[in-house]
Amino acid sequence: MEKIWLKNYQAGVAHDIDINEFKSVVEVFERSVKKFRDRPAMACMDKILSYGELDTLSASFASYLQHTLKLERGARVALMMPNLLQYPIAVFGALRAGCTVVNVNPLYTPRELEHQLKDAGAETIVILENFANVLEGVLPRTPVKHVVIAAIGDMLGFPKSLLVNFVVRKIKKMVPPWQLAGHIRFNDALALGSKKPYTPVALGHDDIAFLQYTGGTTGVAKGAMLLHKNIVANMLQAGEWVKPAVREGQEIIITALPLYHIFSLTANLMVFTELGALNILITNPRDIPGFIKEIKKYKVTAITGVNTLFNALLHHPDFASIDFSSWRLTLGGGMAVQKAVAEKWQQVTGTPLIEAYGLTEASPAVCINPLDITGYNGTIGVPVPSTELELRDNEGNPSPAGEAGELCIRGPQVMKGYWNRPDETDKVLDKKGFLSTGDIAVITDDGFIKLVDRKKDMILVSGFNVYPNEIEDVVALLPGVLEVACVGIPDEKSGEVVKVFVVKKDQALTEKDVLAHCRANLTGYKMPKSVEFRSELPKTNVGKILRRALRD
Repeated sequence: MEKIWLKNYQAGVAHDIDINEFKSVVEVFERSVKKFRDRPAMACMDKILSYGELDTLSASFASYLQHTLKLERGARVALMMPNLLQYPIAVFGALRAGCTVVNVNPLYTPRELEHQLKDAGAETIVILENFANVLEGVLPRTPVKHVVIAAIGDMLGFPKSLLVNFVVRKIKKMVPPWQLAGHIRFNDALALGSKKPYTPVALGHDDIAFLQYTGGTTGVAKGAMLLHKNIVANMLQAGEWVKPAVREGQEIIITALPLYHIFSLTANLMVFTELGALNILITNPRDIPGFIKEIKKYKVTAITGVNTLFNALLHHPDFASIDFSSWRLTLGGGMAVQKAVAEKWQQVTGTPLIEAYGLTEASPAVCINPLDITGYNGTIGVPVPSTELELRDNEGNPSPAGEAGELCIRGPQVMKGYWNRPDETDKVLDKKGFLSTGDIAVITDDGFIKLVDRKKDMILVSGFNVYPNEIEDVVALLPGVLEVACVGIPDEKSGEVVKVFVVKKDQALTEKDVLAHCRANLTGYKMPKSVEFRSELPKTNVGKILRRALRD
């Protein structure tokens, strides 16, 4: 039977979602803080906020934006912070005030920050003092009028807040000098806001909740307009999926991926807040020993992450000493999950690493593997409820059955378009509402979606398509390999040839070992022509390996 598009069919979630169940993200949030008022909501550096406290603090921040700054409905508020308690307070406060949240990567260079603030038309920014020097250099060239400065210790209570801020500023010297006239401290903004109740705003499906910037690695970053409808839809879609595995008001989820990234924003903050879970915010997941210490403090039930994060945890000697008896759900996304990592994860934790797939423009979830999967299957699963898929060839026609094609999707989670970029919107959204993802996929005989690779990362060797994911998967199975990336490089004879970059786990590993392993597992035209060893591979802020940087 020819399968051009699929609807989700997993047992128990075959029905579509009711998008009209909620009018806005704020409505979902306000129901949760009322329902789970006395339960813990957010934890960071041993400080725990209850749902009731999150309600009060976010209302104070909303009031500050409305009554002190006089922000109008739809005003863009930029947030430039890692995972700290200030983030959920600010994000839910801004949404409650009727504003649009603009998430900003704290590691941005001055050029990138200036572009995003100008492009979004952000009037207000909440920024951690560690990055204030970057803002100082570009502020006069942006539309920003109001600067709220947060410090790492803000929400930790006396005397810990003073101690942490002293260590961060004076001992570790993590705060470069900065001067920003007219700024206000985050805690002072909350105090001002608390003097007057915030004014509820009647938000609807068509109001913009987030301007989520994407595409910075392929050119100028564009702001995906994610409506309240899109985020609510994806919360309901993912919520339906995880229901068999979660218990309302009882889950404890590790949030290591940055909340300003769409995966963590929706999966951890939105979905698990709706479920009344406790989010453990990890401020610096690159500090693996510290990260593992945090995990050991809680009876964790769920964790999300990317392949490189899971791999880093598995390769730390302390990870295996964690008590995994309470773990129920591990969700991997953001990049392909490698077989070697998935199998090792299940062996160590006793929990399968469930691969999911999404993209910023889809809020992000599109496909997830069934939760009762027993092991790695190399696919991204099947569509979440109310999602249609179509595979298309280079001319935009449906791909013949069994052949690879570009994955195109339609559903209530798909963005409205790119902010002020109708030309870019037209390139990815067709008149039928299908979004072109830029990913090449095939449908397996049992109806699962298997990603082959990114369209732009595909390597053409003498007319044959070579997909880097496949090569990386093979090389990663070699015991001496810690990390691997594959790219195509120009070649006079065949147009392109395959090159792999390897980070060693075993220092005795040689190029000869890698090539012999590949020869035993890959056909001739897929064989790497060269191997380059590196001490580390370039990655995005969430740990996705940047093949483009290696090609360049």
